[in-house]
Amino acid sequence: MTGSATHPVTVVPLTADHADEVVAIYQAGIDEGNATFETVAPTWEQFDAAKLPEHRFAALDENGRVLGWVAATRVSDRCAYAGVVEHSVYVHPDARGRGVASVLLEALVESTEAGGVWTIQSGIFPENSASLALHARAGFRVIGTRERVGRHHGVWRDTVLVERRSPHIH
Repeated sequence: MTGSATHPVTVVPLTADHADEVVAIYQAGIDEGNATFETVAPTWEQFDAAKLPEHRFAALDENGRVLGWVAATRVSDRCAYAGVVEHSVYVHPDARGRGVASVLLEALVESTEAGGVWTIQSGIFPENSASLALHARAGFRVIGTRERVGRHHGVWRDTVLVERRSPHIH
């Protein structure tokens, strides 16, 4: 799949071939301080075990370099939540502002629609205005703010819960 980013981007299933770049991009997002409660990126083995293989993608440039990734996890093992996933999307700092995250979210939406997922959700720090705007453009709505939901470097942080409901799965 080739997306509509401002530079040529190819979206492919995310595999172990992308491991080092995926983990490095994840750590870059962590280091900036407004992407996740995590303080250290997981190992590839931890990442691989946690993410649903059918709902994870890498965006590659024309040289095969990973520009960003998107991946989803189940929110619960309970059957009532079988169609609900939580996702993360990360873009290399040098590739931001080029539409990479939008292309990745499009790929995630396509795969989840095909896979019977009715809700994609994410918790975003309110200070991450770029991510909130990205998700609004991609059809996510704000459910609300979860106040003081967790500590990050010893400081209570809020998250904005966003979701995209499938218009096709009722």
